[in-house]
Amino acid sequence: MSDRTMTAADTPVAPTPATGTPHVDAGDAGYRKDLKSRHINMIAIGGAIGTGLFLGAGGRMASAGPSLFIAYALCGVFAFLVVRALGELVLYRPSSGAFVSYAREFMGEKGAFTAGWLYFLNWSTTAIADITAAAVFAHYWAAFSDVPQWVLALIALAVVLTANLISVKYFGEMEFWFAIVKVGALVLFMLIGIFLVVTQHEVGGHTPGLSTIADNGGVFPGGVMPMLLLIQGVVFAYASVELCGVAAGETENPEKIMPKAINSIMWRVGIFYVGSVVLLSLLLPYTAYTGDQSPFVTVFNKLGIPGAASIMNLVVLTAALSSLNSGLYSTGRILRSMSLSGSAPKFTGVMNRGGVPYGGILLTAGFGVVGVFLNYVMPGDAFELVLNFASIGIIGTWGMIMVCSLLFVNRSKAGLVGRPSYRLPWAPWTQLVTLAFLASVLVLMWMDGGISRTTVNCLPLIALALVAGWYVVRNRVRRIAAGDRDA
Repeated sequence: MSDRTMTAADTPVAPTPATGTPHVDAGDAGYRKDLKSRHINMIAIGGAIGTGLFLGAGGRMASAGPSLFIAYALCGVFAFLVVRALGELVLYRPSSGAFVSYAREFMGEKGAFTAGWLYFLNWSTTAIADITAAAVFAHYWAAFSDVPQWVLALIALAVVLTANLISVKYFGEMEFWFAIVKVGALVLFMLIGIFLVVTQHEVGGHTPGLSTIADNGGVFPGGVMPMLLLIQGVVFAYASVELCGVAAGETENPEKIMPKAINSIMWRVGIFYVGSVVLLSLLLPYTAYTGDQSPFVTVFNKLGIPGAASIMNLVVLTAALSSLNSGLYSTGRILRSMSLSGSAPKFTGVMNRGGVPYGGILLTAGFGVVGVFLNYVMPGDAFELVLNFASIGIIGTWGMIMVCSLLFVNRSKAGLVGRPSYRLPWAPWTQLVTLAFLASVLVLMWMDGGISRTTVNCLPLIALALVAGWYVVRNRVRRIAAGDRDA
């Protein structure tokens, strides 16, 4: 049954302060409101702290030097604007279908189809990056050094998939504790880092402080361009910020919980991302970091504290598993919303007794198996390859969120819907500037050459696949919209 034919009596939803009839999404039926305030707050934190920081920052630091903190700050501002725009839509109408549901309301089924499959591209490739990162982290320990990378990637996928299929309550608890571990580790690292800088305690034969930056080429050791060219990878670091919007559909009292959780993202980005990169730059020369090891592990290795690097490596492994857990969760909900309107295969719309849309989760995990194969064929390049395709999915997803927000604001001006008091500031200019930024990221990816340029050159193929996919499903979408429940 599509959301167009379902009545408010079929699925109870919160009243919408609008002039017209409230939009109801069939994909919201059947979920349990088991996520509490503490879950959402920690999901928001965990979504802003992931593999992109714990693993990706090492290689990016080696390429761009201390200027990396500028890239993190810039992308963090736009990530906050995107999630703030999504937050306004969530307060207007909470939905587990999130931006796919809003695209359906404001752009029609074609918009929902495009938004949903771009999001799937994002998380199916991110899942590959996450299991690759988990395998790389596991190789740090001697006990796993001889185990093939693809085997470790498969184990990581199997463990997280099993936990994700149980219930949303288990997902919330896992993310809560994953986030606690990540935040606790970063706070500890920053406290130790500040202590080392203040006391001028040597780290790996280097005296930390501003001289570490000044004596190694300054903030821009290779110029401004390396920092700009890394922005597409930095965007990947913020890939999960929209997760709290998806989780709103399984949350009690989202109108009270969501604004606080979303507003806190900005200062978390400032402290954890920008602050961590600044400290890393002060502690060691940027040339000390590499792409095959977490920069946090590098610092603790240089300190020579027994067991410290091993503990930090366990933390960054947790971050990778957390990101994978989030990706399976969110794509399962998005694909179910699409399935019930005809835009995704029927099996992705089924639920188990725990209220988990396991069909969509299994489909995403299936693409994770492709990641296992990549780790077998090209273990050294798997992470960077999928990261670029994930960035395309993220850019597309963020773009669709901002377009939905823009259409929502325009419709509110026409008196067709009512905006909540929690709003994206400076609309519609905020949406337009963000869309321009996302377009510029694509240009920078093309300028970077190599895999990045190849990825951008694949955009016509991605567009062609979306068009072909729409022609495959359009008749089913129309039959469901017309009231054919068996389509």
